[in-house]
Amino acid sequence: MNSYNVLLLNAIILPLSMAMILLVGRNLSLRTVRFLATTGFFFPALAALVLWSNFQPIDPSGYDYLCSFNTGLEGLGITLKLGLNGLSMPMIVLAGIVGCAAGSYALQSEARPQRQYLMLLLFMQSGSMGIFASVDVFFFYFFHELALIPTFICIGAWGGRDRHIAAMEVAIYLTLGAMISLVGLLAICFQSGADSFDMITLKRFLGSAPLDGEAQHIIFALLLFGFGILVSLFPFYSWAPRGYGAAPTSVAMLHAGVLKKFGLYGLLQVGLPLVPLGALQWREEMCWLALGSVVIIGMVTLAQRDLKQMIGYSSVMHMGYCFLGVACLSVLGAGGVVILMVAHGLSVALLFLLGHVVYRRTDTFNMEEMGGLVSRAPVLAALFSAAVLASVALPGPGLLNFWGEFAIFLALWDYHVPFVVMAALGLIISAVYGLRAIARIFFGPPSEAFADYLKSNTVKDITTAEKLPALVLLAALILTGFWPRLFTDEMNRTLEENFSPVIAVVSQAEEPDPDRE
Repeated sequence: MNSYNVLLLNAIILPLSMAMILLVGRNLSLRTVRFLATTGFFFPALAALVLWSNFQPIDPSGYDYLCSFNTGLEGLGITLKLGLNGLSMPMIVLAGIVGCAAGSYALQSEARPQRQYLMLLLFMQSGSMGIFASVDVFFFYFFHELALIPTFICIGAWGGRDRHIAAMEVAIYLTLGAMISLVGLLAICFQSGADSFDMITLKRFLGSAPLDGEAQHIIFALLLFGFGILVSLFPFYSWAPRGYGAAPTSVAMLHAGVLKKFGLYGLLQVGLPLVPLGALQWREEMCWLALGSVVIIGMVTLAQRDLKQMIGYSSVMHMGYCFLGVACLSVLGAGGVVILMVAHGLSVALLFLLGHVVYRRTDTFNMEEMGGLVSRAPVLAALFSAAVLASVALPGPGLLNFWGEFAIFLALWDYHVPFVVMAALGLIISAVYGLRAIARIFFGPPSEAFADYLKSNTVKDITTAEKLPALVLLAALILTGFWPRLFTDEMNRTLEENFSPVIAVVSQAEEPDPDRE
């Protein structure tokens, strides 16, 4: 095991260890708590960047940094096997950067019980890193649960308005989604005939002896609806806006920015390569559900007046584009999904952060009670405008969202042109609610309520402590937006190998249709 394997392992273990120390260290000073938490949040980001810069997957499996650790469960085929391929590499970098920004923002808060809150965030960070580093299906699922459970607790304990109802709804929906997807994952492992939960072994077994069509149909349905609930696919979305609206800012950043990608990543890394015929059978239904997210939830987003609710609904809406990319069953569509997952993770985390910064200055999330904030907080206005432009995929600062959606639209054009027309409505909706939010918060005269607020309160621009995590997220968006080949070359190689069964099934099933242009 070389130093990079150790670095990958410690990116998971270190935040977990810091969380355990905070769990048992009841008498730790605030300074010690902050030091432990800072180490736990910053080390995974640094480790992910080092691993990214040295990523060279020369193994025939397409993975780099492969390493295994005994767990005592080897008799059941379960081993803690870690590694990164072209799909997981950009995702673990996303997890590291968003976790670092969320942790940095959480460390500014003096109002919360620091030790318990930071401890739960560190559990979330450890689980987020473990999801994308796991090669074993069991630990892929286990790390998701490790990160998910603290989410419920944080919302219920430190959330805002209606936090108890929101925490209960999030717990019910996500537990249901997790259980359904677990049944699908176990079905793949047991039906494959492999003696291991190792993704590499499963792909080898099912590549030579695919499951029959009926089994694939049922298994992919379990994965689609299980993962779909976790990603808030229409119509299973109501938990997300309510949960994010009540969640503490750093929790919303971590969940919407990273954990919400678990389901889409699972479909690309596990579902489509292992049960491609099932994906083909559910292809059209997946498209219609995705269009429901884009168009129907987009219209709901337009109606929002609460800033945090608007960001929550927009997050749900843009997941619809990702499912459209998955439904294309092509390397181009899947590549667009990965790009958009990274871009969405960075931009939605940035929006939740800046939305709370706006709240700190206006004491409200109601956009109709704001206005004219640009004169008092010009830097905040610039950062918020850049985040919104990135989120709605307009060409400009943060181009990565645009490239992700552009690739998905090209793939969708190759699949079915009418779906492109319907999906394009989402572009108009996004531009309207995004630009309207900028106008209502920062431009025009202050509302009567905000004018009264200003008489007794001083509004200052974004502080340096608030600015640093925001600039980290924005810099990552801009860098990858102007130079997406930082990760797309290796991503494409992995997708071409993973999707060879998918392409074969699609080519075999679809006969040329002269009437379809």
